[in-house]
Amino acid sequence: MMTTRNKAFQSILLLLCIVSQSTLKADEYPNKPVRVIVPFATGGGADIVARLVFQKLSAKLGQSFIIDNRGSAGGIIGTDAVAKSAPDGYTLLLGQTGPNAINPSLFPQVPYDPEKDFSPIIQLTSYPYVIAMNQQIPAKNLTEFIQLVKNHPDQYSFSTAGKGSSAQLAAELFMKATQTKMIHAPYKGAGPALMDAIGGVVSITFGDAGSSIPMVQANRIKGLAVTSKNRSKLLPNVPTVAESGYPGYEAVAWHGVLAPAKTPPNIINLLNKELKEVLKDSEVKERLLSDGLEIVGGSPKEFGDYLHVEVIQWKKIIQDAQIKLD
Repeated sequence: MMTTRNKAFQSILLLLCIVSQSTLKADEYPNKPVRVIVPFATGGGADIVARLVFQKLSAKLGQSFIIDNRGSAGGIIGTDAVAKSAPDGYTLLLGQTGPNAINPSLFPQVPYDPEKDFSPIIQLTSYPYVIAMNQQIPAKNLTEFIQLVKNHPDQYSFSTAGKGSSAQLAAELFMKATQTKMIHAPYKGAGPALMDAIGGVVSITFGDAGSSIPMVQANRIKGLAVTSKNRSKLLPNVPTVAESGYPGYEAVAWHGVLAPAKTPPNIINLLNKELKEVLKDSEVKERLLSDGLEIVGGSPKEFGDYLHVEVIQWKKIIQDAQIKLD
């Protein structure tokens, strides 16, 4: 016969079991909506990538990943918001070249450290800039254009999405490699920079793949080269800068996912695993590739190592070109 003491002991065990199961369930990640901060305005390239990728991740994990656009100050405000968030996996960052690799060397004071304040999760994409020339300039290829610039110093101009942008830094690296000098025309966005190159206001543009490739394909502007190591699948007849006679030249931009520093490794690894699967999704692959983006993937460590190299490379280019923003 069960004593009162035994009954009480069994009740306590049952209660502990229920509490334990409840705790385990509460510890499952994610068990509530996750906020993904995109430090740029709605509708831009980073926003499109984030919505495409995290919509698929939401479906896979059965939890909402909410896109929060914080477009201001060159991405600094949104990026800093993630750096200062709780490291619990419920605030993530859609990182990009500018805020995470360039701005800390470009601005006199940035409120976060691009490496110490973040836990890399995965690099999503990599994409080149397209060096595209106004059709009226008498050059058939990049070699001929470079010779024109050397023959007429400071007569030719190039447009980019803005001062201090990764496109400008790609152009600075290009001028150093080719020993040329052109006049920089910074615009407020890649679209206006591209249209003024088409219209002849500037000689060439260092344009992002998404907006430049369709214009090259439509023969509205001449593609001279891409800045990546390999040719773009969408522009197979346009050579790279490296294969045009400047080996070693490479300047690309990227998108990646990061979390605040000290986010638990099990959450980082789970997100990395699931996001790698998302990148294999046929719809995601088709959309990213159609926008001129190359899919990367890889481990958190590989992304962290790549980010470290990026910070060093862009810092040197900024110092050499003496570029500073207030």
